[in-house]
Amino acid sequence: MYEFFLARRYLLPRRRRGFLSLITWIAVGGVTLGVLALIVVLAVMSGFEREVKTRIVGTNAHLVILPYGTQGMENPDSLVATVKAHPEVIAAAPFIYGKAMISARGSTDGIVVKGVDLESESMVTRILDYIERPPGPFTLAATPGELPRVVLGVHVAEALSVTTGERVQLLAPQVGTASPLGYLPRVRNFQVAGIFRSGMYEYDASFVFLGIREAQDLLALGTRVSAVEAKVRDMYRAPQVAAEIVEHLGGFPYRATDWIEMNAQLFSWMQMEKRVMFIILTLIVMVAAFNILASLLLLVMEKRRDIGILRSMGATPGEIATVFILQGVIIGWVGMVLGAAGGLTLCRLLEKYKFIRLPGDIYFIDTLPVRVEAGDVAAVLLSVLVISVLATIYPAVKAARLRPVEAIRNAE
Repeated sequence: MYEFFLARRYLLPRRRRGFLSLITWIAVGGVTLGVLALIVVLAVMSGFEREVKTRIVGTNAHLVILPYGTQGMENPDSLVATVKAHPEVIAAAPFIYGKAMISARGSTDGIVVKGVDLESESMVTRILDYIERPPGPFTLAATPGELPRVVLGVHVAEALSVTTGERVQLLAPQVGTASPLGYLPRVRNFQVAGIFRSGMYEYDASFVFLGIREAQDLLALGTRVSAVEAKVRDMYRAPQVAAEIVEHLGGFPYRATDWIEMNAQLFSWMQMEKRVMFIILTLIVMVAAFNILASLLLLVMEKRRDIGILRSMGATPGEIATVFILQGVIIGWVGMVLGAAGGLTLCRLLEKYKFIRLPGDIYFIDTLPVRVEAGDVAAVLLSVLVISVLATIYPAVKAARLRPVEAIRNAE
């Protein structure tokens, strides 16, 4: 195949072709830089997405079965057993969910109370991984002679200026009694047993965890619970599993939600941002494509005599066009290989040595997360190859349309 031989020969640096060689290397460098930037940026964004999903799934269950209204659910043990009976459910646990107020050191703040059985909850979520607590066994159950225990979100504790071992008061405004002094909300005293730090601001700034019995007492729920949460084998099948459980329960008054539905807007935003960054960084490759086009146009002008001789010897316009298309493909392929090697190497170094630090109070993680996905790398390489080929079309057509006699006569 002489077309490949000619394409390779024309790309190799020769005397009196220093300017063309420079443009060619600039084009290769542009493709390399574009591929490297795309791979690294997409890997970082995939890493952020994985971290966010890990934190969300670690703090929340995969799915939640809850009733319509706010009256709660009777017979929680029976409901938990029904949820666990589904073949895809690994664990299930009841919990209490409600709004309250917290007071300490003269400060008051609004909070979300989540009452849990810590042993069951730890099988459904990763709550224990996020609780900063004294060493040794940990429980929310109160020991005789001590106050019930509570875990505060880190920002809740900061707002109240309290730490482990101090006392706080929880107030339930929706539950209270009338008195000569007016309406008095239900108040219970608790001891701070730990600090909850998930890295997700909306949880750390509002959540307070306490034992399920203490939450039932505070919110006057009796033996009822707010909902039942569950962990499934494949978290991406949570919507289907939730629908099957509700159907098995007979539908109304039960409904279901899952971690994907609860965070749909966040995940949609992250996917859109990833696509936009891909488009923006592809502009780097587009600049390199213009360099490829310019270098091939100059090469066509320089090789007019060669093109005319080849045409007079019987080369078809398609074969002439193939020579210049192959040159663009070679430039794109070389840049693609160098950029992919550099990008994957940089991602590996970032993942292993974590030498880029982030402010943890802003990004909820202190190092740059990296996750290389084969689909992203394949999309980058395919896009670069297509752009490189498209950049060769005009120069190739221009070379193929040269008439042999005029090309030889007009060549310098």
